[in-house]
Amino acid sequence: MATRSGAQRRIVRSIAQYTALAAVASCALFPVLWGLSGSLKTDAEVTEPILFPEHPQWSNYREVFALMPFWRMFANTVLYAGCVTIGQVFFCSLAGYAFARLQFRGRDTLFVLYLGTLMVPLTVTVIPQFIIMRTFGWTDTIWAMIIPGLFGSAFGTYLMRQFFLTLPTDLEEAATLDGCTPWQIYWRVLLPHAKPAVMVLAVLTWVNVWNDFLWPLLMIQRESIATLTLGLVWMQGQYVSRWPVLMAASMLILVPLVAAYALAQRTFIRGIAATGLGGQ
Repeated sequence: MATRSGAQRRIVRSIAQYTALAAVASCALFPVLWGLSGSLKTDAEVTEPILFPEHPQWSNYREVFALMPFWRMFANTVLYAGCVTIGQVFFCSLAGYAFARLQFRGRDTLFVLYLGTLMVPLTVTVIPQFIIMRTFGWTDTIWAMIIPGLFGSAFGTYLMRQFFLTLPTDLEEAATLDGCTPWQIYWRVLLPHAKPAVMVLAVLTWVNVWNDFLWPLLMIQRESIATLTLGLVWMQGQYVSRWPVLMAASMLILVPLVAAYALAQRTFIRGIAATGLGGQ
């Protein structure tokens, strides 16, 4: 009897958990589903509370390519996101290795101070960064989109440090006995074992740069080097009443992010668990 009662409680608990997860997932996915639905509606249908239009307007997606240089902006965004992601992975992993494995005076104090920069709001640093870019003559150039985010971040360094701390010290001790330098230990021994954390950092950085709007808005005036988010806002200003077309553009911008996460999902989740960001 006790066994049956325990099994029933587990079933009820599982049902409650999956119901709660389904509710949260529905809240997160409904705006995307509504945007996809709106991208297939006519101008008259876009405000109506219907999820599946009777006659999907696939021509809205063709109009996106006619109204904005989508592929050029797509290439610009891929270039910026790719360069910043590579720089973040390299420099953050290098700094994370130093803070996790190397012994030097003031290491922990320096790390805490560096981590404290996460408390500084973005709006505080935007104006100084803009002045620096203008001083270098980099405004309205690709360098303003790449250089500021290239050399790592406090969050990325913290992420990589936490992962390196989980690796056994036997790996570097064996490498030291074989005559490896600290650089060789980092590059040949520890970094290959840090692929889950590298994938987490790469995905998060890619998404952040891909979705960034404020910095491109400040730095870019030319259409030839604009990003997709900037192009979407320019398009909204010109075609404010064409909501189905704007939603179609939003869906096209969203597709690469979904594809990147789908390809890296398993490694991404494993990296989140290993670095402790999952609440463990």
